[in-house]
Amino acid sequence: MTDNNIYPKFDCALLYPKYWLTWLGLLILYIVVLIPYPALFKLGTNFGRIIMKFMQYRVKISLRNLELCFPEMSLAERQDIVDRNFESVGMGLIETGMAWFWPTWRIKRWCRTKGLEHIIHAKQEARGVMLIGLHFLTLELGARIFGVHNPGVGVYRPNNNKVINWIQTWGRLRSNKYMLDRKNLKGMIRALKESEIVWYAPDHDYGPRNSVFVPLFAVEQTATTIGTYILARMSKPVMIPFNTVRSADGSGYTMLIQPRVENFPLDNETVAAAAMNKVIEQEILRSADQYMWMHRRFKTRPKGSPALY
Repeated sequence: MTDNNIYPKFDCALLYPKYWLTWLGLLILYIVVLIPYPALFKLGTNFGRIIMKFMQYRVKISLRNLELCFPEMSLAERQDIVDRNFESVGMGLIETGMAWFWPTWRIKRWCRTKGLEHIIHAKQEARGVMLIGLHFLTLELGARIFGVHNPGVGVYRPNNNKVINWIQTWGRLRSNKYMLDRKNLKGMIRALKESEIVWYAPDHDYGPRNSVFVPLFAVEQTATTIGTYILARMSKPVMIPFNTVRSADGSGYTMLIQPRVENFPLDNETVAAAAMNKVIEQEILRSADQYMWMHRRFKTRPKGSPALY
């Protein structure tokens, strides 16, 4: 295992007054997630409905994303998905606390897995595993659930708030061997060559640099990272998609680990990006109401193309 990261460390500067509200919020979150999960489910979904009223800009983005991706869908259908999506936004905050603070026995109590055999078979080949994880609102908890069974290497974006950055690193390292900045492609390649499991999310708009324009759902020109192509070409990993789905009845979670991606193209970055977007589409459709639709996924446009927002 190789870990050349310098992780944030606790120091007295984190106790300065400018961070007191952050510490208070974390304390409240820690206390809240001590209560039984059925109550957390009700609390989180209700909280999501409340904050929806104060996040109308994000509601509009979510509706627009659904309109772009699924033009055949009626406005009522899109609105229903967004309503349930904001319940997931509320739960996402609760699930972040669960992921960081819950003991392992509580994780196992409320989470089950399907498809672990795909990881077992891949590890028997002594190859790295690129775990394709998308930006679902269950993302933080899903990483913890996966790590309980198969600790791997987490890929993350450092938080600008130093207290949050420290606590999220501490929380994520409970179920990961080590962490890599999402810009550290060399570190990811090295980890995959060392037969590690590397969590990687290729589904967001990361800007025009190192991206190509390929279809995603009904949007023909979607800025898509070529990072997946680079990682796959350089390290030849087994590529396995996974997702964690929250049960609508509040009975817990199911982590769905899919069979490996077969015949992923390695000779053309544009073809590879289009192929990965097909994988992304399949995963989103498994639980579309729990995906992070509030992100401006189609912000980056080809030169000369009109803005979509």
